Amino acid sequence: MQQATHNINGPGTAQHTYDAIVIGSGISGGWAAKELCEKGLKTLVLERGRNVEHNKDYPTATMNPWEFEHRGRMTREFLEENPLISKAAGFGEDTAHFFIKDKDHPYVQEKPFDWIRGYQVGGKSLTWGRACQRWSDFEFSSPARFGYGLDWPIRYKDVASWYSHVEKFIGVCGNNDGVEAMPDGEFLPPFELNCVEKALQKSFLEHYGNRYLVQGRWAHLSQPQDIHLQQGRGKCQARNLCMRGCPYGGYFSSVSSTLPWAAKTGNLTIRPFSVVHSLIYDEAKGKATGVRVIDTNTKEATEYFAKVIFLNASALNSNLILLHSTSNRFPNGLGNDNGLLGKHIGFHLYRGSAGATVEGFEDKYYFGRNPTEPIIANYRNLHQQDTDYVGGFTTFMSGYRSRTNQVPDEVGIGADYKEMLTQPAPNWGVYMYMQGETIMKESNHVRLSKDKKDQWGIPLLVTSVGYDDNDEKMIQDFLTQSREMLEKAGCTDIHTHDNKQAPGLDIHEMGGVRMGRDAKTSLLNEWNQLHHAKNVFVTDGACMTSTGNQSPSILYMALTARAADYAVSELKKQNL
Repeated sequence: MQQATHNINGPGTAQHTYDAIVIGSGISGGWAAKELCEKGLKTLVLERGRNVEHNKDYPTATMNPWEFEHRGRMTREFLEENPLISKAAGFGEDTAHFFIKDKDHPYVQEKPFDWIRGYQVGGKSLTWGRACQRWSDFEFSSPARFGYGLDWPIRYKDVASWYSHVEKFIGVCGNNDGVEAMPDGEFLPPFELNCVEKALQKSFLEHYGNRYLVQGRWAHLSQPQDIHLQQGRGKCQARNLCMRGCPYGGYFSSVSSTLPWAAKTGNLTIRPFSVVHSLIYDEAKGKATGVRVIDTNTKEATEYFAKVIFLNASALNSNLILLHSTSNRFPNGLGNDNGLLGKHIGFHLYRGSAGATVEGFEDKYYFGRNPTEPIIANYRNLHQQDTDYVGGFTTFMSGYRSRTNQVPDEVGIGADYKEMLTQPAPNWGVYMYMQGETIMKESNHVRLSKDKKDQWGIPLLVTSVGYDDNDEKMIQDFLTQSREMLEKAGCTDIHTHDNKQAPGLDIHEMGGVRMGRDAKTSLLNEWNQLHHAKNVFVTDGACMTSTGNQSPSILYMALTARAADYAVSELKKQNL
């Protein structure tokens, strides 16, 4: 894998010219690099953070709990200096190196919004949740059918084969369950449901008929195939320490999979420490010709040039880059003739959760630390609107049995105490939490600050994103239905909770550069091309027209592979 080490100011030269430039090296950027390099394009990947190489740069991957100075916790001083990033799921002493520090990357919160970021080669693919449900046609069609959003320019049939293309390469474990709201795919064997999960699965189906608890579809190699072995990856060891970086390559990240694969072609160059300033637009040619970059460390500016540009900087950063890419032709941001760039931002709704005690099963336990969770497929507002709100929600859940912490005082310290701590708790528990769709409203937006800039002289992003009445109604329905389902299953000590966290903490921000059929109401066409700059493709979360309820990352990957295939075909026809 080549790294670009030259760093010059001023106009580009031949050594600064590539066939393609990819901005961002995370989940979608890695896929853009893989597909473009495989198709023969000399491709430059720009990453604003440091370089990370598989295995070499996973410093905590095999450490034991007692080997951490603070046993996995962060110091009070760190927490006081980083109140935002320290909220992130999975953040701790063992993973902090894959997250930013608050002071290094400020932004302006007009409304509370927790923007979680990880700037390094691999991006958040190193720390993502790894859930990989396919969207169904319900998600693509619901906004138009129920009148709460713009119609998607594509349907499930347009991406189904690309889902398969991605699943086979990254490795997704799961089961073909025949659930209409969550289409089947190309799956490796799933992690088995435990005894409590099987009992709940049976109860939900008996009481409701259409509430399906299924094995989670997760990007883990439960049974590696030849294509995964060729990548140098091995079987998931069920350690559930994924966010440290997996030395086995058991889960998918761009660092362990797509980027090394792209490097094998000899067509890949990665330039870390490259903050993208803006895209260069040539009015005479009517297209973007390159990218302005500021070196993260030296602050020196450089320009790179290419025939095609893929923007995969993560949703809000992609919005920021386009908003900052101004010219005489586009004074309000590249492609922004309709003024909608940065608007219709969405996110997933994670506020609701539930838990309970499960009686029985005292003679049963499980082996390993399952890195996946079962899923209850969305059962709301499918063929028709059956609630007083629009959209639906996926429910993640699991049955578990902790170790006991009830050691009598008289036991004291010694062998008996340690032995008792190895025993399971007397009862099983179950938890559930929601991942809900939100409405992408024009009022939910991001924009550039007029007076505040970052350390590279780029305007700070202003976030103005909040909840609405639809969200509140969905949360209450989730809490009510979850309690009812657990009651009918015979659970006890049931509790529900609305954590009222700010938007953004779900790490699924989307929109701002949405796809559509009409340039008057959208920024991208059905191939993820900017309507007014056809050689610029946006295939990360910024492209989303609605949020759906399933985890979006595998859709980004499918859309990226589809767009790359189209881009190369258009290049061959000299249409770009």
